[in-house]
Amino acid sequence: MSAIKSIRSIAPLLDRILVQRIKPETKTAGGIFLPESAVKELNEAKVLAVGPGGLDKEGKRIKPSVQPGDKVLIPQFGGSPIKVGEEEYSLFRDYELLAKIND
Repeated sequence: MSAIKSIRSIAPLLDRILVQRIKPETKTAGGIFLPESAVKELNEAKVLAVGPGGLDKEGKRIKPSVQPGDKVLIPQFGGSPIKVGEEEYSLFRDYELLAKIND
């Protein structure tokens, strides 16, 4: 099995969405550093790549609900983890995403 050299080489299939979890801030707006134990892991992620969409019963393509660059809420557990070097990514199905975050 060959190692994945770059996350850009991964193209999600069907209704799968490639995301990277956004790391929570470890410093407050006032400049106070928070201990790692006090920083709760957020379920916020950035969409990196999107598959072309799944197929309905008639064989018509169902367009994904998000696009690369969108911020989304993901479940605490689930998805298929992918590790490239030291970076961690996850693949979710479109219907597994909880919400799209509008800034």
